[in-house]
Amino acid sequence: MLWEKRWFQLSILLVLAFIWGSSFILMKIGLKSFSAEQAGALRIVLASLVLLPLSIRQLRNLKRKDLASLLVAGFIGSFFPAFLFMIAETRINSSLAGMLNSLTPVFTLIVGLIFHKTLFRPMQGAGLLLGLAGATGLILAGEGFRLGTVNSYAFYIVLATCFYAISINQIKSKLSHLTGIQVTSLSFLFIGPVALGYLLTTDLAAATSNPGWPIHLLALAALGIVGTAFAQMLMNSLIRHSSAVAASSVTYIIPIFAIMWGIFDGEKVTILHLFCMALILSGVYLISKKAASKTVKRPE
Repeated sequence: MLWEKRWFQLSILLVLAFIWGSSFILMKIGLKSFSAEQAGALRIVLASLVLLPLSIRQLRNLKRKDLASLLVAGFIGSFFPAFLFMIAETRINSSLAGMLNSLTPVFTLIVGLIFHKTLFRPMQGAGLLLGLAGATGLILAGEGFRLGTVNSYAFYIVLATCFYAISINQIKSKLSHLTGIQVTSLSFLFIGPVALGYLLTTDLAAATSNPGWPIHLLALAALGIVGTAFAQMLMNSLIRHSSAVAASSVTYIIPIFAIMWGIFDGEKVTILHLFCMALILSGVYLISKKAASKTVKRPE
């Protein structure tokens, strides 16, 4: 099967990295007219709408035993991170957001160790320390990247990566019998109405008073349809056919595209930024190198 081939999995990782690496700049554009909460809700609503035909078709595959895991995949894996990233991007640039997103494999391993009985190896411990050291450096550097200050908005990204880790492990452990299309369409069937209900309580008139709002809405539409609906189907399919940590390693490459877009948009990237990102990526490499080679569980 094509999905089982390593070269195909690597190709999917590159596609996902480009899509999600570009998502940060789309968020930044969308926030020019819409509030963080409106932008997050629109992202989920638009993704849910484009997935709706698939969601309805897949209802026959919805089983009671899968309901809790699908809710985790929907709310923890997509709904809350959409809002967390939007809030974070009101105060940090897209390059930094992309760098911090590289923590996802670190937390994926931690969640696997604690809740899914993944076997711990010393090399993974070294990787965890490197990754957390890099993330701490980015957070403590502050908005102007001056040591000694704290950019509290970076914690929103860290929390989002924790949520991603929980969702990835849940999908791998409990939903591997479902296809990526089934997991994505069914989980968005639950979160779409919630996002729409919230969106309707916000002041959309104020957002549309900005002359450039159609362009900004178009950016959010691209984010929802391509960066969320399509990309999430690819990711959930990848999780099904590889290890949880290996699938989450897409975040190795995301910062490259995020930084490229950030520089193109006039954002400043310093040597200290790159050094901290190198620590994170080195840690993630050590973690995934061991975890992806063989799936081993601790004895019950």
